[in-house]
Amino acid sequence: MERSKLIAILTGAISVILAIAYLILVQLLDYRDMKPAPISQFDQAPAIISHFWQIDKVTKV
Repeated sequence: MERSKLIAILTGAISVILAIAYLILVQLLDYRDMKPAPISQFDQAPAIISHFWQIDKVTKV
């Protein structure tokens, strides 16, 4: 029973350490200045290309 308690405490401690590390990482990424790309970089409007095939009759060989 002592070994299972030790494993439970160890996995709980690892879980808490990972949770704290995740929260620190999220805070560090949140402090960055995220600015959108300038509109001037998008010179041309996007092109839409459509290709359509139609088969009128299917013949058996």
